[in-house]
Amino acid sequence: MTTPAGNESLSPDVKVNITGRNVEVPDHFAERVNSKLAKIARLDPTLTFFHVELQHERNPRRADESDRIQITATGKGHIARAEAKEDSFYAALETALSRMERSLRKVKARRSISLSGHRAPMSTSEAVAGLITEAEEAKTESQYDHDPYADQVEDVLPGQVVRTKEHPARPMSVDEALSEMELVGHDFYLFINEENNQPSVVYRRHAFDYGLISLTAE
Repeated sequence: MTTPAGNESLSPDVKVNITGRNVEVPDHFAERVNSKLAKIARLDPTLTFFHVELQHERNPRRADESDRIQITATGKGHIARAEAKEDSFYAALETALSRMERSLRKVKARRSISLSGHRAPMSTSEAVAGLITEAEEAKTESQYDHDPYADQVEDVLPGQVVRTKEHPARPMSVDEALSEMELVGHDFYLFINEENNQPSVVYRRHAFDYGLISLTAE
């Protein structure tokens, strides 16, 4: 179902597409999605399109994660993505929205620091609050804790490649790569480092830091 931004809280330029796999999306839930996305859209004025996918997994052993929602937001030159699995679509929606909002706020703060050229002084209370927030986020179950393709592979063999993906890459800075990683909600991000034009990977480390891996020819 394609939902134009008819909700009064959404900008007329923002479009929302809601699809369901193994489930029909009722009108009242679509209205709830539009209302919730209005808050997300205000965090990044460049966002113009949201794709929300609902999927019900018929697996009694995973009843507490039977309803999955993935939200993909498209903006000017970037995308943001978040997903969640819960025992209801309402709970999954709230979790996915919370993750996307957190990612967008992180990127917004990172861009502000990058533009200013320095990090503003931080009070003790702000630093402690930041550490608490990061600790709580670390407790959140990653979307990679469970294999999302387990029910799509007929022959379960060790080391089998079940998915391949290619995407265009432009050279970017490490800071840009970190922002892109936050937007898509991954724990790593592959990119072309503009400093040396070599494939590189940024990734999350334990605690609150990031790591960088680069390839060099021998």
